[in-house]
Amino acid sequence: MEFKLKSDYKPTQDQENAIKNIVKRNKKGVENQVLLGVTGSGKTFTVANVIERTQKPALIISHNKTLAAQLYQEFRDFFPDNAVSYFVSYYDYYQPEAYIPSTDTYIEKDADINEQIDKLRLAATTNLLTRNDVIVIASVSCIYNIGSPKEYGNFIFEFAEGVKIEREQIIDRLIDLQYERGDFGFHRGTFRVRGNRIDIYPAYQEEGFSLQLQENRISSVKIIDPVTGSQIKDESSMRNSYVLYPAKHFITNPDDNKDAFENIQNDLKKRIKELKRSGKDLEAHRLKQKVTYDLEMIAEMGYVKGIENYSRYFDGREPGEPPYTLLDYFKHPFNEDWLTFIDESHITFPQIRGMYSGDLSRKKTLIDYGFRLPSAIDNRPLKFDEFIRRIPGFIATSATPADLELSLSKQSFQQAVNKGKINAKKADSGIVQQLLRPTGIPDPKVKIRPVDTQVTDVIKEIRKEKGKENRTLVTTLTKKTAEDLSEFLKDKDIKVHYLHSDVDTLERSDILDDLRKGNYECLVGVNLLREGLDLPEVALVAILDADKEGFLRSEVSLVQTMGRAARHVEGRVILYADKITGSMKRALDEIKRRRKYQIKMNKKLGITPRSIVKPIRDRLVEKEKENEYENMFSKTISYYKKLPDIDISSLTPMDRKKLTNSLRKEMILAAKDLNFEFAIEIRDKIRDLEDN
Repeated sequence: MEFKLKSDYKPTQDQENAIKNIVKRNKKGVENQVLLGVTGSGKTFTVANVIERTQKPALIISHNKTLAAQLYQEFRDFFPDNAVSYFVSYYDYYQPEAYIPSTDTYIEKDADINEQIDKLRLAATTNLLTRNDVIVIASVSCIYNIGSPKEYGNFIFEFAEGVKIEREQIIDRLIDLQYERGDFGFHRGTFRVRGNRIDIYPAYQEEGFSLQLQENRISSVKIIDPVTGSQIKDESSMRNSYVLYPAKHFITNPDDNKDAFENIQNDLKKRIKELKRSGKDLEAHRLKQKVTYDLEMIAEMGYVKGIENYSRYFDGREPGEPPYTLLDYFKHPFNEDWLTFIDESHITFPQIRGMYSGDLSRKKTLIDYGFRLPSAIDNRPLKFDEFIRRIPGFIATSATPADLELSLSKQSFQQAVNKGKINAKKADSGIVQQLLRPTGIPDPKVKIRPVDTQVTDVIKEIRKEKGKENRTLVTTLTKKTAEDLSEFLKDKDIKVHYLHSDVDTLERSDILDDLRKGNYECLVGVNLLREGLDLPEVALVAILDADKEGFLRSEVSLVQTMGRAARHVEGRVILYADKITGSMKRALDEIKRRRKYQIKMNKKLGITPRSIVKPIRDRLVEKEKENEYENMFSKTISYYKKLPDIDISSLTPMDRKKLTNSLRKEMILAAKDLNFEFAIEIRDKIRDLEDN
């Protein structure tokens, strides 16, 4: 299917020039490009047009989940008939395995997986293996190990009406694909058996399959609603054959497990000898116990916590060889014929570069002290040079591109010039610029006010914007300050919410939508309010402690943060500072330069500035109906700080799981508030739920 962009708008002249330049250079073999576009110039719309005109699948990488979610919603609207997917880390809470030698403390891996995000990740990889009109919006989790695309693509279950197959064979095949039998709890990644009928709920889509068997043959296949079990009457989905993909990314071939086990055992023996020669008898004993236990669990159950540390053996990779990532799911079907966009590249590239070193340091300690085999290092994110080699080139978008992407793009451009692919007289740079906003809104006016009265002053300014039905963003230096200030503003009858990395991934998008709807008048955050957030109702950005030099108050950070007010015709910025730092001066000069240029072009082109008007998009994923017990727990804990009495024996397994997840979050919050007695009470309730 072709990419078909649907929009009520046409590119402006400035956008059209950028689109043509990017497309032309891509076709001429310029691998790396930079789109330098000011905040509000419509870079996302430009990118969407580039995808349509090149007709190439695309990976768009964002540096945080909030922006990735917003991009996903935007591209889903731009390409409603194409496969737009969302691929970010699926952990609501993640504690990696670690060891602290100074205190002899071993921390076991612990994580809460968000099932909705897991479903979207699986949908992304399935789309890549089955369609050619795919756009994936991803965070930097796309450079982490997810298993081989060949194995994932080979482990499929093809079925159709009339196929001869026994019921037990279907059940065995589903188990091989990591589907769990759940006769009493039918949810994603499970199947249930009712006599000669087998219902399957794929892990990556909303519809289920119902297979009816008769005399060891599939007599009918129906597409069903997994909640009601009723058949979905959708003629477009009826076809002669169906394909079911695995429920998890890590899939191993049972026929190859024997070789993998032998290799693990051989490496274990070698490592034990190395440790003993170094006088580390305790570490050698510890390693032997752990690996032996893991192998027994894998042989018996097919899985063990931390199985990814053995992925190199099951993938058939050599020591030091990079892991399989989402990039391989692009390369597997498309080779080099796809696009990679790096959104807000000045932040995203450094994040990609830093992932490997942080992971290596933690893994090395675990290996040195006998908790893991050296092969654990090969379950890792890609190094930066490995990332660059695995993409067909990049198009970096940013209002403030860094030296890295600028130098790489200029180098690619010069190579194309040297090969005669591009006429240097017509274009003298590898940088594509998009400096005008279609709305004509110039960069905001900026005022500087003293720090000692910043809180009382910002309250007055929020109320002033509230009277005009505008919204306000306030940025602080720490999460704790953001939370405390939010509570203080609530006491002043201001509808406010904080937004930072501890807020659940999907909840962040809901908070932003609530701000736009007017449910909140103000958002308080740290650095999540910087790049790319499309909030046209925001007329005021207040930056507290603007003169505290550092990453959050650097020139780039200040320019990006102030840009949040450039989508409203009355947009303005207040910097609370007692002195003008070097970063502040450079940021103010840049904002002034851009403002002057926009005003000049508005006069030349006869543009009257107007605020952006954008509809509030559908939710990232629809909320599932909450369980009545979960509601009871949530309300009681939130408002009365106590646990209600509930008959645990009356709960279904799914109800228990939901309650346990909810209570864990409450326990962490209670501990953060230093309410340890209440946290212990919640912990005991969790144990009751898990034990009974």
